[in-house]
Amino acid sequence: MTFVLRRLASMVPVLIGITLVAFLLIHLIPGDPAKVILFGSNATPEQIDQLRTQLRLDQPLWRQYLDFLGQLLHGDLGTSYLTQNSVAHELFSRAPSTLVLTASALLVAIAVGVPLGLVAGTRPNSAFDKVARAVSFLGVAVPYFFLALVMVLLFSVNLGWLPAIDDGTVAGLVIPAVSLGWGYAAILTRLVRGRIIDEYRSEYVKSARARGCPEWRVLLRHALRNSSIPAITTIGLQFGNILTGAAITEVIFGRAGLGSFLATSITNKNIPVVQGAVVVIGIGYVLINLVVDVIVGAVDPRTRIAVGAS
Repeated sequence: MTFVLRRLASMVPVLIGITLVAFLLIHLIPGDPAKVILFGSNATPEQIDQLRTQLRLDQPLWRQYLDFLGQLLHGDLGTSYLTQNSVAHELFSRAPSTLVLTASALLVAIAVGVPLGLVAGTRPNSAFDKVARAVSFLGVAVPYFFLALVMVLLFSVNLGWLPAIDDGTVAGLVIPAVSLGWGYAAILTRLVRGRIIDEYRSEYVKSARARGCPEWRVLLRHALRNSSIPAITTIGLQFGNILTGAAITEVIFGRAGLGSFLATSITNKNIPVVQGAVVVIGIGYVLINLVVDVIVGAVDPRTRIAVGAS
């Protein structure tokens, strides 16, 4: 419990930094939100100034930032300039679509990367290991958005097996999830393979074999357990990276998620939505890191001692 409280306390400066970055980035983008909102309405300069005053855009940046922090402390993400709906409602109504895509891509990464890495690590320099390394190399080298377009051309246009755009079905999720998760599966394959090879060369594995321990027990009880810590850490970091990559994937496949909504909001200079989305994603990323730290601490208590000492 002390470990978790210590980690939560260390996250406070990070969360403050996230709010500052979220606030400054959108204000550094050229353009006046009032002009964007009134675009095409033949608004006069006086009407534009009146709207800027109404939105409190005429206040100094430091004052706007303090107002933004005050809203966050009360659990208020603000109101969308364009729809006049709560930003929290706008974001959380689209969050399930993004989370489903992210979780599906992460499942692909784990289901493909971990078994490939395990088998390749236990049989280094075999034919399977060479194939696994070739597949992982391609997974790292090929961008996920390019892989998505190739898969659409092959499985949707030529073969007609899967829909080219999101249609709300499981079939419509296959290409986005596989294309987004494949690169991270390649990273996991290389990581797990390297760790298993290193563990198999360790003295305690050699001792276990000398005692007549079955090979499956050597793998599962000794090599895999000690290899799992960097893999768990990588999976946690990948969840945040996949969540970020889901934005482009949603635009490609027309999914109504956080990514496509955020891209539209940036174009329209919808400041409250952009700030709220960045803060929510940042908090999610921080919480994922906390969960990873807790899991790693449960698997290997020595990590908790190391964190406590630091």
